[in-house]
Amino acid sequence: MDDMKNTNGNLYIRDVRISKEIPRNNYLSKLPVVRNLRKMGRLEFNRNVTFIVGENGIGKSTLIEGIAVAMGFNPEGGTVNFNFSTNDSHSDLHEYLTVCKGYKRHKDGFFLRAESFYNVASNIDELDSEPGFGPPIISGYGGVSLHKQSHGESFMALVENRFWGNGLYILDEPEAALSPTRLMRLMVCMKKLVEKNSQFIISTHSPILMTFPDAEVLEITSGGIQSVDYKDTEHYIVTKRFMDAPEKMIESLLGDD
Repeated sequence: MDDMKNTNGNLYIRDVRISKEIPRNNYLSKLPVVRNLRKMGRLEFNRNVTFIVGENGIGKSTLIEGIAVAMGFNPEGGTVNFNFSTNDSHSDLHEYLTVCKGYKRHKDGFFLRAESFYNVASNIDELDSEPGFGPPIISGYGGVSLHKQSHGESFMALVENRFWGNGLYILDEPEAALSPTRLMRLMVCMKKLVEKNSQFIISTHSPILMTFPDAEVLEITSGGIQSVDYKDTEHYIVTKRFMDAPEKMIESLLGDD
């Protein structure tokens, strides 16, 4: 899969940086990811697939959301053509970010938030219930209402039918909807889309996803942001330690002592 490697200039997003001062009373200024971005100056993307990993509360989803909104995507998810708002709870990080784009423009794109995918499905159904001249929107998502499928089925229907290639796909913890088997199916879809000149930026806790060949794993800690091998992430180390000796780990966690 060496053909999946990409030079920075060929990517749709080359880097992001904080370009405006964030007020001290804004909670964003206290997030580790924001402090790290300030120190770094900019965060570069060097591969077609980038995973952003780190502990809960470190700011992964906030960063992913900020990048997506700065690129014109609806804060609750969808394409750039979605403009619904169910719960205006997104951060204002995008107001302080500058996204450096590559020389090519993506022809397709989608921002997926596992927590608000229900709202995207609802908006599609609502739009299709209104009179229109073109085909139903859901026809581009497999033809079956996403609400009439399980969370995992609807997510895979989205990826397999709506992601066309030459696209920018920003995914926030997609593993929340998927079984291990479907995670592997997602990786097969990603490979095909990368071969069609697509870029993925994904926040995740999934050691399975992190194994995607030629991807870059950016780990956020309280001390910085660095590119790491997936085998060096806490997610992989803890999961492997548990799976190698589950009884021993359970005894250590739940034992009387």
